Parts: sequence; structure tokens; C-alpha cells
Amino acid sequence: QVQLVESGGGLVQAGGFLRLSCAASGSILSINTMGWYRQAPGKQRELVASLSPGGSTNYADSVKGRFTVSRDNAKNAVYLQMNSLKPEDTAVYYCNAVVTTRNHFLVNYWGQGTQVTVSS
Repeated sequence: QVQLVESGGGLVQAGGFLRLSCAASGSILSINTMGWYRQAPGKQRELVASLSPGGSTNYADSVKGRFTVSRDNAKNAVYLQMNSLKPEDTAVYYCNAVVTTRNHFLVNYWGQGTQVTVSS
């Protein structure tokens, strides 16, 4: 089993910043893509940013230029630096990791979610 533990959410004023962290642990052989998704009330979960092991990134158009995804492969961790936050960034943010487990299964794992609230 693999666990993803997130931290760093909270309440911030518009224009402010937050940094989310996510660490994976458990039966991990290797981690492929890691990233962040978000889900606002009444909306579908959407990709925010992802990062391949080789460093290729993918961002939602709405966060380009404001958010930066990074990872520490040695720590099995992924981070999301969020700058110039807007009220529309308010959502529950979920860490995601595509993991090859020690018994060689490829599994998509999710964190428990962390609330980000941006006040206007």
C-alpha cells in the first residue's frame, strides 16, 4: 500500500501565496508522474499541474505563470508553489502519483486533499 500525505493548505488573501507539499510512502518501487489536481464546489476535479520523472511539466491554462510544480525524487515528494492567488483558485487540492509498487503493479494514488481558500 502507498500513502500520499499533503500539507500546506489554508486561507490566504487574493494576491498572496501558498506552498503545498505531498510526500509518498509505502510499497514504492518507482514513481512516474506526480502532480496536483483540484476540485471546487459543484465542479469536476481538474488537473492543476503535473511533472514527469524527467522533468516535463503540464499546467492548466488558468495557473500558467502563477503556479510552479516541482519534485524531489529522493524524498518521493511533489510541491506546488502558488503565487498571485485568486479567489477562483479556491478548491480542495489533491496530490496524485502514478506508482509502480514493489510487486510491480502500476497504480494511481490520491492524497486525502487539502483545502485552499482565497479571500477577495
